[in-house]
Amino acid sequence: MTSPIVKPFWDDATGSWQYVFHDPETMKGAIVDPVLDFDPRSGATSTANAERLLAYVRETGIELVWILDTHPHADHFSAAQWLKDQTGAPTAIGEKVVGVQALWQKLYNLPADFPVDGSQWDRLFADGERFMVGNIPVTVMFSPGHTLASITYVAGSEAGRAAFVHDTLMMPDSGTSRADFPGGSSDALYDSIAAILSLPDDTRVFVGHDYAPGRAARCEATVAEHKAANIHWKDAPSRADYRAVRDARDATLPLPKLMLAALQVNIRGGRLPEAETDGNAYLKIPLNRFEPR
Repeated sequence: MTSPIVKPFWDDATGSWQYVFHDPETMKGAIVDPVLDFDPRSGATSTANAERLLAYVRETGIELVWILDTHPHADHFSAAQWLKDQTGAPTAIGEKVVGVQALWQKLYNLPADFPVDGSQWDRLFADGERFMVGNIPVTVMFSPGHTLASITYVAGSEAGRAAFVHDTLMMPDSGTSRADFPGGSSDALYDSIAAILSLPDDTRVFVGHDYAPGRAARCEATVAEHKAANIHWKDAPSRADYRAVRDARDATLPLPKLMLAALQVNIRGGRLPEAETDGNAYLKIPLNRFEPR
């Protein structure tokens, strides 16, 4: 069985990792969690990050067969729809995204006819579902906690498999991700981390962010490395102990600066809100719905 070749792409503006992985035998591949650039000062969007991914795909000779989101992001816009427009590759996310859509439809007071059925993506994956990227099997793991819809993509079934966990784990020296967003749960996150770290020790875990100061950004560690060194997991914490640490940490964190902008794009599958009568699209910011931190 072939192992996926993984190419990471760093976005310094949002501290985000994006990925292209492919099967070297068939040259079929997938993009995971692409970033659409957004300048909050000017309100301008651009596609520099997505163009980098697309250039790599074309230069390498990869046939793109999927554009995959792990969840609706709170810290960057998704470029999934732009990449679909460029390539024709289908988009996908976990089926629980409908819960996130319904939650944020209310928070944004969106019209009653706003679709909350996941139809903004071409495919909604269920827990345990399996699909192929060339000869590489990809298994979907439901990984709630950071959000109620988060999933992990595990590509490959033997040595060299890759797990794309995005906001469930950070690098070992940073620990795990927050669980205080609407729909988040440190209790659910505990179970999701336990499930991911029950994968074989040589599984390569690819994270979605890296904020550790004092070193270059990193994106990859093995399951064994997380079990030995992850600062929130290395001592095999009980559920209660883990939740106490996670909840205390989350209480000190400001909300992501792009959250209120990003979610209304990302619950649309990476589409901007529809243009209004003047031909321009507008973001809607709910006032006084969240406490300042």
